[in-house]
Amino acid sequence: MPEALAPPSPGALRACMSRFATGVTVVSYATDSGPRGATMNSFTSVSAEPPLVLVSVARRARCHEQLSDGPFCVNILGAEQEPLARLFAGAPSTMEPRWAQGARVPRLADPLAWVECEPWRTYDGGDHTLVLGRVTDLGHRDGDALTYAWSRFASTTESTDGIEHLF
Repeated sequence: MPEALAPPSPGALRACMSRFATGVTVVSYATDSGPRGATMNSFTSVSAEPPLVLVSVARRARCHEQLSDGPFCVNILGAEQEPLARLFAGAPSTMEPRWAQGARVPRLADPLAWVECEPWRTYDGGDHTLVLGRVTDLGHRDGDALTYAWSRFASTTESTDGIEHLF
C-alpha cells in the first residue's frame, strides 16, 4: 500500500486554481436590514431536470447561514460590472448598488444574467458549504461577460453565434 501523499498547501492550491478562468457572480439575498450580496466565482450549473445550480460558500463568510437556508439569486456580472464585483467582495467603495425585486429575493438591477433559487440541498465541502439551489426564475441580456483568472478581472466577448440553435 503506498504511503499517503501530503495534501498541497492552501496557497499552492489557490495558485494552481487561479489558472482556471471563471465567470464572476454576486449572490444576493434578503435580510431584515435590506438586500445583501457576496461576490463568488464558485458557481456552476448542475442539472436541467430538476433545474439545479451550485454555489460554494465559505463557512467564515457573513452570508453563510442565509445562503444555506434561504432563497438566493445568482447575478452573473457583465464586463462593465467589475466595480460591483469589487464592492461585494468587500473593497472600500462609496458605490450604491441598484436593486430589483425578484419573485422571492432581491437581485441586482442589470446583471448579464440572473438565476433565482430556492434552497434544495447543502453538502459539506471542507471549509466551504456546497449549496444547491433549485432554479425558480431566470433571465439574461446581451453583453460581454466579466471573468476572473490569475487573480485578475478580465472579460470575454459575447459570441455573435449565440446558443439559440441548441434549443
